[in-house]
Amino acid sequence: MNIKELIKSDKVDFTGIELSYFLLGLLSAFENRFQTVADDAIKEISWKQFFAIICIDLCKSSPTVGELAEIMGSSHQNVKQILLKLEKKGFVNITVDEKDRRKQRIELTEYSREFSAKNDEISANIMKKMFESISDEQLQTTIQTIIQIEDNLKLI
Repeated sequence: MNIKELIKSDKVDFTGIELSYFLLGLLSAFENRFQTVADDAIKEISWKQFFAIICIDLCKSSPTVGELAEIMGSSHQNVKQILLKLEKKGFVNITVDEKDRRKQRIELTEYSREFSAKNDEISANIMKKMFESISDEQLQTTIQTIIQIEDNLKLI
């Protein structure tokens, strides 16, 4: 059941819920639904693992575990667990930083790059369907809103 169907159903009563609470719940439910679709499409690795690969690939140089955790918006421990699974599957190499032996740097393997290229079309199709009939203006407003919410969260 998608959110529109859920709102219209008699299973849940959203009457009186503040918009901010509703949005937060909507984002959480969306994340779960998206993760299910992405996990189903990618198969070999989870969406969170694939997201880590995407974030590593966006970095100008090999990130540390801590830097990657900050980019992903997750804890150091959670990202480390994701990376260990990716390393075991041959997607990343985790190496000790040459300048600071306390830090670990993450690099994508050739296997990871081939996997990403192989799954580009699947990802593009999902994105195209997901953002169908949504304007750039709507996307920009949503992006700005989420960035502002995150900025506000840092003040707590």
